[in-house]
Amino acid sequence: MYDFIVIGGGIVGLATARELLHRHPGRSLLLLEKEADVAAHQTGHNSGVIHAGVYYAPDSLKARFCVAGNTATRTFCSQHGIPFDTPGKLLVATAANERAGLETLFDRIGANGIERHWLDADALAEREPAVHGVAAIHVPTSGIVDYRAVSGALASDIEAAGGEIRCDTAVQGLQEYASEVVVDTLAETLHAHQIVACAGLMADRLVRMLDIEPDFIVCPFRGEYYRLRNEHHDLVRHLIYPVPDPAMPFLGVHLTPMIDGSITVGPNAVLATAREGYRLGDFSARDTVEMLAFAGVRRMLARHIKPGIHELRNALSKRAYLAQVQRYCPDLKRADLAPHPAGVRAQAVARDGTLIGDFRFVDTPRTLHVCNAPSPAATSALPIAAHIVDRMTARG
Repeated sequence: MYDFIVIGGGIVGLATARELLHRHPGRSLLLLEKEADVAAHQTGHNSGVIHAGVYYAPDSLKARFCVAGNTATRTFCSQHGIPFDTPGKLLVATAANERAGLETLFDRIGANGIERHWLDADALAEREPAVHGVAAIHVPTSGIVDYRAVSGALASDIEAAGGEIRCDTAVQGLQEYASEVVVDTLAETLHAHQIVACAGLMADRLVRMLDIEPDFIVCPFRGEYYRLRNEHHDLVRHLIYPVPDPAMPFLGVHLTPMIDGSITVGPNAVLATAREGYRLGDFSARDTVEMLAFAGVRRMLARHIKPGIHELRNALSKRAYLAQVQRYCPDLKRADLAPHPAGVRAQAVARDGTLIGDFRFVDTPRTLHVCNAPSPAATSALPIAAHIVDRMTARG
């Protein structure tokens, strides 16, 4: 019998396990991860950005967690000797019709209490000669890090505090009783007083194991990246982002200097036909049928058919993908884009077809499920973990 079992070895699960042991020293804790190592999915395939909190509605969980997480992540890295950098972000309006969106972002950034500076075209060109735009916002606190390294340090902290991490252990079933939760795996049956599930792409399936039907489904969106060839690794010094489409939860194709010195280009956002579909041809009949059977997914596809076709075209055509980057970096050529691994983002979709933009939790007396942890979840992992443990404490 464990005091706590945490399901999921991504950065949110790891941070939550660490927080539980910090708040409850001496309690027994087991973290289960179905893959051979932690950080195998979203955590290990993202762009490595320490977000500042630019895009999110003031007072939303996203905004609160991200602003706090930006500081907490950098502090954690400093304490654990993890390399990180703070090059800052430039949000670039490439045409006059994007200025209004940029001005809205400028106000929102200020409302979230984040330092920002308005740049005209000349000031932008002075900062980044390769980037073209009519105006930009400079956000100096945006940073970069390797989240696999952060996850490794979190795992070390868990084990140092007496917690256990068990990989290659997939959960097959959950049963909740008045005094315990029973967790079935292929190898054994485990027991815990409380469960926290941070299952990412499989979050809704963990909820269904308790015979609870959630009012959403988790959809996989593949984000495809390229990497600039080595001779272009000094092309930009800042993170370069376009003005995002306010109707979509994705930020658009951007240039990101990585902590290893490379520069990635991306990601786009294409609905995948497998929950762990990292390649264009990956297909799961179960995942696809399950998605299309959910009315909210069909409504979402109908509502966003034009941007969906646009993203699919970019996935199929390197030239079309490049055109997104050439809007603000026109000198890049097709040959400058080298292959880079894709990621898959878990996105909860509601019954009405809405792409759920904020964090979503499902609670039962002895379990707590993190069912939507959208970007910037990696940046926000430490304050998310504190919030999860607060929720558990509040219910007694």
